[in-house]
Amino acid sequence: MSEPMLKVSGLNAFYGRAHILFDVGLEVGRGEVVALMGRNGAGKSTTMKAVMGLLPRRQGEVHFRGQNIAALPPYKIARMGMGFVPEDRRVFGDLTVMENLDTGRQPPREGAPQWTPEKLFRLFPNLGEMPQRPGGQMSGGEQQMLTVSRTLMGNPYLVLLDEPSEGVAPVIVEQMANMILELKREGLSILLSEQNLHFAELVSDRAYVLEKGQIRFSGTIGELAQNETVRRAYLSV
Repeated sequence: MSEPMLKVSGLNAFYGRAHILFDVGLEVGRGEVVALMGRNGAGKSTTMKAVMGLLPRRQGEVHFRGQNIAALPPYKIARMGMGFVPEDRRVFGDLTVMENLDTGRQPPREGAPQWTPEKLFRLFPNLGEMPQRPGGQMSGGEQQMLTVSRTLMGNPYLVLLDEPSEGVAPVIVEQMANMILELKREGLSILLSEQNLHFAELVSDRAYVLEKGQIRFSGTIGELAQNETVRRAYLSV
């Protein structure tokens, strides 16, 4: 077995005095799509932010490509080749599509897929039709595509993708699923935060289920789909 792209162990995280994550452990293999699942408030976004170094109070080990990055600031983690697509998108509303893409540009990395605007426009034809449109004049689904594309301009080895199917039209959800499968074919590793089991089934190899900041299930996405007890306890509304 080759070394995992991402290995998290004993991860604890806090907001002020509130203890949010409790000894979270997970792995993402090279070229693997792993779903981090759970209801709203389960700790999925907090886990991603803690991995990316965006929470000031966190404990535990986060190994990325064999190096413990737990003490590094977010900009150094990004420069090492980890990308983060936040749930709230955060496009630059006054900048055009092309200008937004330029803000994420980093040099090519050995062993990582390489991305250009032209390649991204093939992946997201909608964006290719509006390269000069300001980000603030785009629909939510288009902004989601732009946020993913901006992250890919950093040529990452691994992308943390937070709730890509949340709040967008069904046709965009389908495009997002196709996009994730294409990224997987390119060899990219993805940790996907998701509530929608059907969406996760389409794109994921394995899954972890979070509840109240603790891992309650770990297995293949097929095992999760067949485990009615876990689904009822931790995923159903």
